[in-house]
Amino acid sequence: MKGIILSGGSATRLFPLTATTSKQLLPIYDRQMIFYPLNVLVKAGIKDILIIVAPEQSGNFLNLLGSIFDKTGVRLEFKVQKMPRGLADAFVVGENFIGKDNVTMILGDNIFEDDFSKEIKSFKSGGKVFAVKVPDPERSGVVVFDKKMKAVKIVEKPKKWLSDYIIPGLYIYDNRVIEVAKQVKPSARGEIEIVDLHNWYLQRGELTVGLVKGKWLDAGTFDSLLEAGVYVKDKKLHEKFHPVINKAIVEFNEELKKIAKKKL
Repeated sequence: MKGIILSGGSATRLFPLTATTSKQLLPIYDRQMIFYPLNVLVKAGIKDILIIVAPEQSGNFLNLLGSIFDKTGVRLEFKVQKMPRGLADAFVVGENFIGKDNVTMILGDNIFEDDFSKEIKSFKSGGKVFAVKVPDPERSGVVVFDKKMKAVKIVEKPKKWLSDYIIPGLYIYDNRVIEVAKQVKPSARGEIEIVDLHNWYLQRGELTVGLVKGKWLDAGTFDSLLEAGVYVKDKKLHEKFHPVINKAIVEFNEELKKIAKKKL
């Protein structure tokens, strides 16, 4: 299993904060946002992770993550996405990285309280996504369930109400997703929509949809960014990170302090 974190885009909803740095490098309480999706993947035992970044922010990501996991066995690669073409494009951009393996992709601004290690480690084939109940489903890809809570339809930002359940930014797919993504035609807004990948597997009876039980936050607005930081502090989520990540952050901080003292 390979891992991908999608951290490109310009994050205009967070201007002027993102005029000088990437959204995923903004703080969620005591650490940068990017560490939260990293934690999901590392907890699941994924050692090879690709981070897709925007060209103007690539240096900032390298400064933080370029060598932070050198002693841990976790290997990070970086790929510059010059122009965002939709979430599904990540599987095309990451084709050489994925190789012949399966892949778990997580969005760099999604904060999950749940631990998805079991679902990721037990994955064999097909596709697996998750659903969470929200008050404003019209802003996202919506999943419709039947009476037995089996997914029957997935629609991107429907104009009419279909369901209160949306699909957050965590997707597990087998290796076929690369070729499927290549065949997806751009939508009216010119993007390769990830909902088309979901539906390709759903139509073949190969997509399973799990339910998110804990808190989920899309930290893409001022309010949700603040909410995420407060929730992490109150629930002490920052204390539940994988030891590999916590140790790497501590050692990185100590290294920075030593360098600062030498410069002084």
